[in-house]
Amino acid sequence: MRLRVFLIYGGETISTQEPRLNEEIRINKCRLIGVDGSQLGIFGIDAAQRVADEQGLDLVEIAPDADPPVCRVMDYGKFKYDQAMKAKQARKNQTRIEIKEMKFRPKIDTGDYETKKKHIVRFLSSGAKVKVTIMFRGREMAHPDLGLNILEKLAEDLRGEAIIENQPKLEGRNMFMLIAPLKKKEKEAVHAQDENA
Repeated sequence: MRLRVFLIYGGETISTQEPRLNEEIRINKCRLIGVDGSQLGIFGIDAAQRVADEQGLDLVEIAPDADPPVCRVMDYGKFKYDQAMKAKQARKNQTRIEIKEMKFRPKIDTGDYETKKKHIVRFLSSGAKVKVTIMFRGREMAHPDLGLNILEKLAEDLRGEAIIENQPKLEGRNMFMLIAPLKKKEKEAVHAQDENA
């Protein structure tokens, strides 16, 4: 029994069922496609298998639902290997953006601020984005400007390392700001601008 799985990708349904090969094909006739992609015509299954055997290749049923079903002469092992390599390359080229979080309090001391800033610089240098959160408790909610001052000071301190992706905003009892690392060319431009000033 063959397992058939369907994926919907961009509005197109793709079957991930393994195609039938050589003697597994149980049809009378098929439309045969050659190694180079040219259509060879409609063949009986025995004649199509003979064509594949003469070339030392596999007969692969690629469209079983067509009328008549479509088979192709190919090196199936090489085809599977190429597909696996393409999938591996696609995964390798995929970029993953990680978001780290650093929490501050409105009444943070200078030493604690510097330590947390060093952690943020480390996260940014590893390529991660950083979500900076100011947590307010009790009566601190009456002074959101204290949290905003901390975020503005942090943004100024990290000017050569990062950009503000999301401006500070207050949601409930917390104030958030998202910062992203600068690319190498952007860092060089900021350093050159600082030297000229």
